[in-house]
Amino acid sequence: MLILPNQQTTTSMSAHLAQTMTLLGLTLGELQQKIESELASNPALELMEERTCPMCRRPLPPSGPCPICSQPASMESQDPIVFISPREDFYTGTASATGEVPDEPFVSESIDLPSYVLRQAAADLPTEDRLVAAYILTHLDEDGFLTTTALEVARYHHRLPSEITALIEKLKRCDPVGVCSANPIEAMLAQVDVLSETTRVPALTREVVEKYLPQISQHRYPEIARALGASSQQIQKIAAFISENLNPFPARAHWGDVRNPNSNDSQVFHQPDILIYHLNENPSNPLVVEIILPIRGTLRVNPLFKSSMKQMEQDKTEEWRSDIEKANLLIKCIQQRSNALKLLLEKLVVIQKDYILHGDMKMNPLTRAEIAAMLDMHESTISRAVSNKTVQLPSKKIVPLSIFFDRSLAHRTLIKQMIEAEDHPLSDSEIQAMLKEKGIEIARRTVAKYRSMEGILPGNLRQAKTR
Repeated sequence: MLILPNQQTTTSMSAHLAQTMTLLGLTLGELQQKIESELASNPALELMEERTCPMCRRPLPPSGPCPICSQPASMESQDPIVFISPREDFYTGTASATGEVPDEPFVSESIDLPSYVLRQAAADLPTEDRLVAAYILTHLDEDGFLTTTALEVARYHHRLPSEITALIEKLKRCDPVGVCSANPIEAMLAQVDVLSETTRVPALTREVVEKYLPQISQHRYPEIARALGASSQQIQKIAAFISENLNPFPARAHWGDVRNPNSNDSQVFHQPDILIYHLNENPSNPLVVEIILPIRGTLRVNPLFKSSMKQMEQDKTEEWRSDIEKANLLIKCIQQRSNALKLLLEKLVVIQKDYILHGDMKMNPLTRAEIAAMLDMHESTISRAVSNKTVQLPSKKIVPLSIFFDRSLAHRTLIKQMIEAEDHPLSDSEIQAMLKEKGIEIARRTVAKYRSMEGILPGNLRQAKTR
C-alpha cells in the first residue's frame, strides 16, 4: 500500500528545499548578512567561536586552511582539492599567513538589460540610429519584450516604419537573442534564425514554433506529425531541440558576465566567493579550490535553550519549539549549500582546467544543463549556485563564476587577437575566412556579433595601423 506523506512532513520538506535554494543563490556577503540576522532574531541559534574546519570539524591551526581537507588524497593525484574554508582564513592561498587582502579590490559592473544590448549593437549602427535604438530599448518589459510598436517609434522619431523594423531585427540578434520581440513566439523564431547559422536546426522547427507550441507542450506529437506530413519521431526531435535551445522569455536568460539589473550602484567592490590556486603555490601541484563560508566557528542550537524549554509553561513551549526548528533548518540548509557548491566546483574545475590555467582561449563549451545532467541535479539548482558569485583564478584575476559557461569566449578572444594583429582593417568576412582556416565554422553575422560584444568597431570604421 502506498503511504502518502502527511501535510506536516510535506510542508517541512518544502520549507527545507525553499530555504536551501534561497541560500544557494546568495553571495558570500549576503549569506553573512542572513546568518547575522538569524543570530540576532533567534534565541535558539548560537555561534560557537572556535577555529574548526566547516567540513571535518577538526580544530584548525592558528593560520591557514584545514591540514586534512586541504591536502590531496595522494601526491600522485592531480584531481582538484575542494573544501570549505571559514572567512577569517580568507586568501590563504594567495597572500601571507596574516590573511592580508590585496590592495586592489575587484570591481564588478552592474548593468541593466537595455545598456547591455545597446553596448553590443552600437558599434555596428550609424550615429543617427543609436539614439533610436536606445529609445526602443527603454521600452522593454521584464521579460525582454517590446511594449511599443515600430509604427509608434517611427512616428516619434519621424522615420520610416520599415527603417525601425530593420533596426528592431538587428537588436533581436543581440545577446540575449530574441530581445525586443513582441511575444514569445517571435523571440523563439529569432533564436531559430540565429542558431541556424551555426547549428543544424531540425527541419520544420519554424513551423512547429509558429503554429504548434501548445500541442508540443501537451506531447501531442502524432497530431502535429499528421498536420505537417512528418513522423512522430521527427516531431519528438524538434520538441527536444526547442526545449534545449530556445527561451521564450529572453530577459530570463543568463545574459552578460555579471547581471544585477536592480542594483542602484554602478560599481560594487567585494572579495571573491571562491579561490582557486596551486597547492603550496607550486604550478606542478594540484589545484586547490576554497569555497568561503562567511563565519568562523560552528552554528548550533543553544543546549541551554533546549533544556530550559522543558520547564516552560505549555503556551510558551510552541514558540520555543518553533525557534529550535528554525535554527535546525538554517544549519542544515547552510550545510547543503556548501555540499552543492563543493560538488559543482569539483566537476567544473576538471572540465575548465585548461581555461583556469591558460586563459580565455582554452575555455571549453559548457552549458548549465550539461553539468546539471552530470551531477544529477536540476538546471535551476546549478543556475542558483552560479549566480552572482565570483572566483579568483591562479593568475589572481577575479571573474564571475558564470564565465565558466560562456561558450563564445574562446571565439571572441581569437577574433580580438586577430584584430589586434591586423595590418589592415579586417572585414567580418575576412575574419570569418581566417577562422574557417583554423577549423572554426561560424557565420559572418556571428563574427559581427562577437566583435560587437568586445566593443570593436567594424572594419570600415577602424583606422589602419601604422607600422
